[in-house]
Amino acid sequence: MRYLLIALSLLMLPLPAAQADVSVGLFFNAPGVSIGINVPAYPRLVRIPGYPVYYDPYLDGNYFFYDGLYWVFYDDNWYASSWYNGPWYVVDIYQVPFFILRVPVRYYRVPPPFFYGWHRDAPPRWGEHWGRAWEERRGDWDRWDRRSVPAPAPLPTYQRNYKGDRYPRAVEQQRSISTEHYRYQPRDTVGRQFYQRNREQTQQREQIQQRQQSQPREQMQQRQQYQPREQMQPREQIQQREQIQQREQIQQRQQIQQREQMQQREQIQQREQIQQRQQMQQRQQQQQQQQYQPREQIQQREQMQQRQQYQPREQPQVRQQYQQQQAPQREQRGQQGGQRGQQGDNRKDRRDDRGQDRN
Repeated sequence: MRYLLIALSLLMLPLPAAQADVSVGLFFNAPGVSIGINVPAYPRLVRIPGYPVYYDPYLDGNYFFYDGLYWVFYDDNWYASSWYNGPWYVVDIYQVPFFILRVPVRYYRVPPPFFYGWHRDAPPRWGEHWGRAWEERRGDWDRWDRRSVPAPAPLPTYQRNYKGDRYPRAVEQQRSISTEHYRYQPRDTVGRQFYQRNREQTQQREQIQQRQQSQPREQMQQRQQYQPREQMQPREQIQQREQIQQREQIQQRQQIQQREQMQQREQIQQREQIQQRQQMQQRQQQQQQQQYQPREQIQQREQMQQRQQYQPREQPQVRQQYQQQQAPQREQRGQQGGQRGQQGDNRKDRRDDRGQDRN
């Protein structure tokens, strides 16, 4: 809910018309920190009334110019650069210039959420945000005489000629161009250190170039000194080279022979090892077979003994069960046999009676 109110309040702020010819997007990228900035053309800087600071009202970001350097506030960090599109360098919060910290809230085009509720015509409450330790070290940052404001640094308008593909990406190229076109001497400590470092690096580069130029001359002089000696001893040098080449060839041959001998030895050793392994495997198989044969015979004998032990016990039980199952069938058969015997007797009696009648 809090962030929603912040977003609504920012949308209600009056915004100036955007540039029609330049489309700007901020993507911060600096040495040691993952930021980045992409400003395809020189920014339209406007001076803040009563401050020696410029800002870009058409840029979607907190972008300022002060004391010969461009300044960007993003993600609770300050970054500085001598060129409008970087590369950018992180500046410690204890070293940010006072006039950058004194810029009112209204000139921050993308104010962070913790600006919400602060007066638009007053500077941000850095002491409240960064803590008591920062405020103790930089307690006078918001105390200044508005009647003695220093003049703003001249804008480096020469950078307008460098945009798009012509923009110098290499830091060394930027320094060489700046030393030719921009002679401003910064007042603030950060700006002085920045430009002093650039000058020292340019001086070191010039010294290196001078050394590189002087080295060929010295080499030529040394060669001229040693040329007569080399001319006096060409035959000896040729002989020495030939001897060295012959030695190298002999050494190479010896090395090749040694390698071949080593390879042959290794092959013989490998064959012997393979034969030994095969013999060991055969022995192990034979031993295993010998071990398993008596075990199988013992198991067979035990099974035969168990069968012989259980057969006499199982036979009488099986006979009794079989007799009990066959008893009712035997009775039925006996009854049927008795009936058949009576029928046969009756038939014989009838035959006897018939014979007597005939007689």
